[in-house]
Amino acid sequence: MSRPLLEVEGLHYRYADAAPAAPPALANVTFTVARGEFLAIVGPSGSGKTTLLRCVAGLLHPTSGEVRLAGTPVRDVPEELAIVFQDYGRSLFPWMRVRDNVDLPLRHMRLPAAERRERTESALAEVGLQDAMDKFPWQLSGGMQQRVAIARAVAYRPQILLMDEPFASVDAQTRADLQDMALEVWRAHDSTVLFVTHDIDESVYLAGRVLVLSQPPATVAADIPVDLPRPRDQIETRASAAFVRLRAQVAHLIRRTPAGEDPR
Repeated sequence: MSRPLLEVEGLHYRYADAAPAAPPALANVTFTVARGEFLAIVGPSGSGKTTLLRCVAGLLHPTSGEVRLAGTPVRDVPEELAIVFQDYGRSLFPWMRVRDNVDLPLRHMRLPAAERRERTESALAEVGLQDAMDKFPWQLSGGMQQRVAIARAVAYRPQILLMDEPFASVDAQTRADLQDMALEVWRAHDSTVLFVTHDIDESVYLAGRVLVLSQPPATVAADIPVDLPRPRDQIETRASAAFVRLRAQVAHLIRRTPAGEDPR
């Protein structure tokens, strides 16, 4: 078997300003992600989901343990990685047009102008914004702004895409549209996605596996395969008995598993 793209091994993280008696945010978190996989991470509120994602991204340095991307220990933000945050408004530059927001990381890669233009236009077309290239972010709806953030990540063509509750700030219909768009982009690029969400239904609908974190100090309470057929449909998939069963399983684990307890 080929080596996993992402390996998280024995990860501990304690905030530097935490009280001496306070538990760490993360305790012995271990999991892997294969190339081309869509993994969702869920857990109780305050369970360290975002902290874990930031450790994977190299934005936080673990207290102990290790994160490896393509076999290389992560010490800083890897060039092969892109992140889409929940707060799309703060991740886009309002004085730059949509096309320039998407093009910005490509400029840092020093790609030829023609390739940057092709990547930018292709990524915006994939998220349905080919007619909004010359607009400014503040002229777009929240859902459209998040599409710009996703297009920027797609244009960069990372080995792994991290998404931190990216659809939490939009209305329900827009969220469903963005979920389907994310799946289309994932399939088109054979991407590897690590997706943090507090929405149980969203995790089951999108992912091939759902990683459930325990109450703090967070560890892996369960690693659940999602055996739902693809492509998925917002109505048929969510109405299926298998979806309902998996949703109930994840919900039970989140609500019933204290820190360190084996949910089996």
